[in-house]
Amino acid sequence: MRVIALSTLKAYWEVHPEYKDVMEPALAWYRHTLKADWATPAELKSDFSTVSVLKNGRAVFNLAGNKYRLVVWINYHYRVVYIRFIGTHAQYDRIDAQTV
Repeated sequence: MRVIALSTLKAYWEVHPEYKDVMEPALAWYRHTLKADWATPAELKSDFSTVSVLKNGRAVFNLAGNKYRLVVWINYHYRVVYIRFIGTHAQYDRIDAQTV
């Protein structure tokens, strides 16, 4: 898969040093996703059993023991993952994962 954009992840912990503990889990997710080849939401779910698959290609990943959430939009046909949001669980509760 191609991930757009790693800079979104990096900016999160660089701008907010108090969230630096998400760096390693986020980079591990990134490396794993680069090697993946998900053609369907079912394949994504079999690869990441804890992912929440939403409508229209959206997915929510739990990072760092569910302390952080990562919202992505996946274009399965072109094998592209677009990072839409990264934040704490509390920050995630204040957004709409379908529209962010």
